[in-house]
Amino acid sequence: MRNLAADDELRFLSLNTATVRGQGDLLTILDAAARHGISIVSPWRDQVQDVGLDRAVRALRDGRFALSGYCRGGLFPTDADHRAEERGDNRRAIDEALALGAPCLVIVVGGLPQYTRSDAAPSHDIADARAQVADGLAAMLDYAESVGMPLALEPLHPMTAAERSCLNTLRQALDLCDQLDPQRSRGLGIALDVYHVWWDFEVMEQIARMGRDRLLTFHVCDWLVPTTNLLTGRGMMGDGVIEIRKLRGAVEALGYEGACEVEVLSDDWWRRPIDEVLETMIERYHTAC
Repeated sequence: MRNLAADDELRFLSLNTATVRGQGDLLTILDAAARHGISIVSPWRDQVQDVGLDRAVRALRDGRFALSGYCRGGLFPTDADHRAEERGDNRRAIDEALALGAPCLVIVVGGLPQYTRSDAAPSHDIADARAQVADGLAAMLDYAESVGMPLALEPLHPMTAAERSCLNTLRQALDLCDQLDPQRSRGLGIALDVYHVWWDFEVMEQIARMGRDRLLTFHVCDWLVPTTNLLTGRGMMGDGVIEIRKLRGAVEALGYEGACEVEVLSDDWWRRPIDEVLETMIERYHTAC
């Protein structure tokens, strides 16, 4: 297991830019990351779109940033009237990830159609939503494979099943990978976020099943007790109850040598000065990851 406490050069630390989305636009975030010696980032699509794709590409190149991922594609469940629009948007997400030089595009699959997009016909049929996920992902994977962009399925905590993701366990995500990419040759894998899987009694078994070739990116933060907001109540590493080192040890036992990507969606941390957040993040990377 790697000794992150001794990683003074922050070679294995990635900043998911949502961690400081409350403090400024993508260019502001990249400037702050550079000040703190952070050289790996994972941007979000809305942040890239706000400054423009070409400008984002230049800023990443000029700052010599590497990427650990790009967030996000997916959100498949919809109604028939909007299916072509969903598929077109996912192709654009792949194209953006390629332009930015991302090693993978993170996929959040979506929940019930009316929560995926407000103008979709409502449904309570979660089995149909899951079927749409499989169909939409299959179509997306065909294009992603043709251009060489790996897709990283991110299973989300069951509390998100209606609104954000009906893919809720690592087992489900791996079953879908095996269904669509049985030979493990098409670039379909997993974005493993400790926030969403720490509670799962099968997680260690499923990490072993996943193998190194399926693990595309690894996200860290913490689960606070009490959790005050299902989406924006995450904690900084070390402030909650997740056994982060145990989970990191399990993925590194597979041979994972990639970044620990910090993704803290938090109303609390978004209110703090950006330098304070990044200083704390770096300290916790050394002491709590």
